[in-house]
Amino acid sequence: MKVGLFIPCYVDQFFPEVGRATVEILEAQQIEVDFPQRQTCCGQPAWNAGLRDEARELASNFERIFADYEYVVAPSASCVAMVRKHYLDQDGAGKDAGSCRNRVLELCEFLWTTLGLRKLPGAFPHRVGLHQGCHGLRDLKLGPSTELVHESTPDPTAGLLQSIKGLELVPLSRPDECCGFGGTFAWSESAVSVRMGEDRLADHERAGAEILASTDSSCLAHLSGIWRRRGEHRPVMHVAEILAGHAPQWP
Repeated sequence: MKVGLFIPCYVDQFFPEVGRATVEILEAQQIEVDFPQRQTCCGQPAWNAGLRDEARELASNFERIFADYEYVVAPSASCVAMVRKHYLDQDGAGKDAGSCRNRVLELCEFLWTTLGLRKLPGAFPHRVGLHQGCHGLRDLKLGPSTELVHESTPDPTAGLLQSIKGLELVPLSRPDECCGFGGTFAWSESAVSVRMGEDRLADHERAGAEILASTDSSCLAHLSGIWRRRGEHRPVMHVAEILAGHAPQWP
């Protein structure tokens, strides 16, 4: 199988190790990975800021670049949600916008649903706090949300992590609470954003998490930034890094 690799712009610029870990995971499953050099931002920042024309242009560009791939995989639930959910909201985004719903997948979603992977090798003897990003839960349905009391949704991220020897997912009191990042919300409503992040961190700390993990580097950047401003340097890891067998970098 050959997949197109979509790397979000903030991962490309600030967290390239996440992209490399994604490639390692896919190639370990005998997947041929192709990275189109002409790919750009998915358009989510422009869309959220109300810049519809700019967002439509980026959406059309995405569709042209990834049109010939059976699957497109990305280590970001947030950006995948933009493609799968909001491209369809953009009139004139491109004639192939609808096809993105089934072809563009978040990394853990692809491993779990498309490849049917249920167990990964290696060991990770640490207590991990899993932060489930809002886009993955609410837009992609990659796990259960507490507001949906009558709906049982598989959680591919937690399932894959729990398959790793020695890894313990700590129980959180609010497992699906927002971290407060929200893109431009983090600076337009910075006080609220930080308070939400502090609440999120407190939950992980009470649960005894050694390492904070997520499928979105943007959430991790926000939460680790709050720790650093406190003078606390604690390890955070993208889920892809854990699944690839990378060791945590202790501050």
